[in-house]
Amino acid sequence: MNRIFIIIKREYLSRVKKRTFIIMTILGPILFAALMFVPIWLAQMEDTDTKTIAVIDDSYIFHDHFQNTQYVHYEYLQGYSVDSAVSVMEERGYYAVLYIPINIVDTGNAVAKMYSDKQPGLNVKLKIAGDMEKLLEDAKLQIKGSELGISTAEMRKVVKAVESNVSIHTIKLGEDGEQKSTSTEISMIIGYLAGFLIYMFVFMYGSQVMRGVIEEKSNRIVEIIVSSVKPFTLMMGKIIGIAFVGLTQFILWIFLTLGLFTAAQAVFIDSPAGFQQNPQLEQMVNSGSKLGDQPVQTELSSTVETAMQSVRAINFPLLLTSFIIYFLFGYLLYAGLFAAVGSAVDNEADTQQFMLPITLPLVLGLIVMFSVINNPETSLAYWFSIIPFTSPIVMMVRIPFGVPLIDLIISWSVLIISFIFMVWLSGKIYRTGILMYGKKVNYKEIWKWIRYRN
Repeated sequence: MNRIFIIIKREYLSRVKKRTFIIMTILGPILFAALMFVPIWLAQMEDTDTKTIAVIDDSYIFHDHFQNTQYVHYEYLQGYSVDSAVSVMEERGYYAVLYIPINIVDTGNAVAKMYSDKQPGLNVKLKIAGDMEKLLEDAKLQIKGSELGISTAEMRKVVKAVESNVSIHTIKLGEDGEQKSTSTEISMIIGYLAGFLIYMFVFMYGSQVMRGVIEEKSNRIVEIIVSSVKPFTLMMGKIIGIAFVGLTQFILWIFLTLGLFTAAQAVFIDSPAGFQQNPQLEQMVNSGSKLGDQPVQTELSSTVETAMQSVRAINFPLLLTSFIIYFLFGYLLYAGLFAAVGSAVDNEADTQQFMLPITLPLVLGLIVMFSVINNPETSLAYWFSIIPFTSPIVMMVRIPFGVPLIDLIISWSVLIISFIFMVWLSGKIYRTGILMYGKKVNYKEIWKWIRYRN
């Protein structure tokens, strides 16, 4: 028993001291945090220069009706064609030329054209489109009202009375009748991330086991090692040692990501200056853009609060515990197979013929995961979350949506039993293949190794 601990210690320390391990442990949380907060930071760094838009309004509906802001000014041109306005655009310092056709009221989907020597920013396009929609709506109400003999104000009351904004908040009922506000979208995101991380970790660290076995075999180091320890002990020491490397990196990623997330939240969200650095965005939020009668800011706060309630409704202790169990035993299940493949070949190029049966279930689990995200309660989702070769990925997708405890117990039990059997089977291949050199191995030869008796 002491020898296997020596092997585990060697495998663990030799990998955690590598520069690649340290770099990836640091870069991983930074990349995760960047994916969440870089878009917010970039939005705050947007250009705040005043932009002058030259307007050629052939319909004359919008003339002198656009509202100037601190960052967008309108200048109305009369007697100009589009070509002549474009020709003086640089000379007069116009940011763009907006052309509104004469028949814009008659078209179902109103289309205006904006000419610029650069790609206009999204905020500018949204500002112009928002102003045009409001004015165009007033014009159409006035025309329709005059046809029906109804004033524009009365028409607006009628339209306002039938306007509806529908949002669905899902309430999940627990076994004891407890009600929890949930979000299908958030459950989908968390499930997808958990399933993909399991796939990535199992494949990445399983491949490390295979490459380590091939390296020791090709360098003939293994001949010296197996003179002191049994091949099965060597295989298990290598597999468990690399498993601890994966767990160490995963735990460090959790703490570093939480630290970075907390720091970034304080800077970008909790700080009052977080969004004030982008006055254009602040003005858009506070401008009277409405959903029904409520400002966007109120709606946004409600959406954020609903999302936070949905996140709190997820059983994170169960999610984290399940992640560790599925990563550990899913990795051990596949690591034995990777070790067996590494022992059967002399170099990494020869592994291709044996890799397909190993990687196919992992890829299949990843494919099924997308179907399970949309329908987590189907028979397909259930059985693929029980089958041990796909359960580490598929069950992690189901857990955020809520899984019966009996399903988890069955899935864990089948996975652990399969891991024990697969390690035993891989050990029979490993003990023969580790000392086999210079022979092209096929499946028939591997079957003979499995049938050998001690």
